[in-house]
Amino acid sequence: MTTPSYSPSLPVPAGQRVFGARDLFSLWFSLGVGLMVLQLGALLAPGLGLAGSLAAIACGTAVGVLLLGAAAVIGSDTGLSAMGTLGLALGRRGAVLPALLNLLQLVGWGAFEIIVMRDAASLLATRAWGEGSALASPALWTLFFGALATLLAVTGPLTFVRRVLRKWGIWLLLGACIWLTWNLFDKADLGAIWARGGDGSLPFALGFDIAIAMPLSWLPLIADYSRFGKRARSVFGGTAVGFFLGNFWLMSLGVAYTLAFAPSGEVNALLLALAGAGLGIPLLLILLDESENAFADIHSAAVSSGILVPVKVERLALAIGALCTLIAWFAPLAEYQNFLLLIGSVFAPLFGVVLVDHFVLRRRREELAPRRALRWDTLAAWFCGVAVYHLLANFMPEVGATLPALLLAGGLQVLLGSLSRGRGSIGASVSR
Repeated sequence: MTTPSYSPSLPVPAGQRVFGARDLFSLWFSLGVGLMVLQLGALLAPGLGLAGSLAAIACGTAVGVLLLGAAAVIGSDTGLSAMGTLGLALGRRGAVLPALLNLLQLVGWGAFEIIVMRDAASLLATRAWGEGSALASPALWTLFFGALATLLAVTGPLTFVRRVLRKWGIWLLLGACIWLTWNLFDKADLGAIWARGGDGSLPFALGFDIAIAMPLSWLPLIADYSRFGKRARSVFGGTAVGFFLGNFWLMSLGVAYTLAFAPSGEVNALLLALAGAGLGIPLLLILLDESENAFADIHSAAVSSGILVPVKVERLALAIGALCTLIAWFAPLAEYQNFLLLIGSVFAPLFGVVLVDHFVLRRRREELAPRRALRWDTLAAWFCGVAVYHLLANFMPEVGATLPALLLAGGLQVLLGSLSRGRGSIGASVSR
């Protein structure tokens, strides 16, 4: 059974907005859990140590999920897809640029997810059956996980969340996280690790930017799912609490397992350490859960593409899933820290603008959105925010770039948006 196809440019009918807090908690806890999140924790571990990493993760994730929950409310308020909501803030043509950027980053994320799943599955298969086994073939797992993620994307979010995640998927994930946590406390000397500290190679502000980049990377697609939400309060709470719990828990485990069992920081060393817990079953469950992240990337890439080309979302999901699988077939898994920061440089200022436009200038009322092809005030605020992000990242990395760029872009939007509305009101009065 597939979810009915909804136009990215039209709101979901009120009677078909069925997600409650539990649905959204299940979805976003699941999306906050994954091998990519564990590996991101491993990036922070050497430079910040356990205490510094946990502080950076807690601060970055907390701020990130507040923004994520607020962006989710825009979807539930309007019933529009993520790129549809951008049309209210940027204008019909202005939304084309972020739609293209979103499509680019989601195809990249989808391919990354398939690569991570492939490498982990190959490692587990080699550990179980030996290096020469056919089940250890990376090509086999690339095709398997690419096909699985594409199938989930074609079926759509309603079927996946309500029939899989809510009923049993969330419980398996919780069990896996609890087992990995128990294994860590049982086998690692956390007191000694806490006292050791980091080597100082990573400033705390940069660690914060890396941590906040994970929830921010979901901002350009969250409305694709929250538009099916019943009430704004449930949408905000389920999204923010679910993602914070999953992301903080798994990223912290990535830090601790790296420092305790894989001090070299190599991806394979971390995966081998995780595979040693519970006969590899918890890692296997998290590996299967990673397909949900790839599902979200492929489905939302299809929705973003629907803004640009008049093709059904299901067909676009099929094509994009095949593209992600093809990229994963040829691309090696490289360090993606710079990729995360590049995403933050574009989308953090953008959603500073979008959130201010929706909550401050329009006060959550869609009908107050100016009906223009381009909103130059909003675009100017966004571009200034991106420029400030890169200036700070290059010349003052110790300060951090994400929050200053987001706040500056939002502040400019208040100023420029108010001026633009004032001119519009004067023009309307004169014309009458």
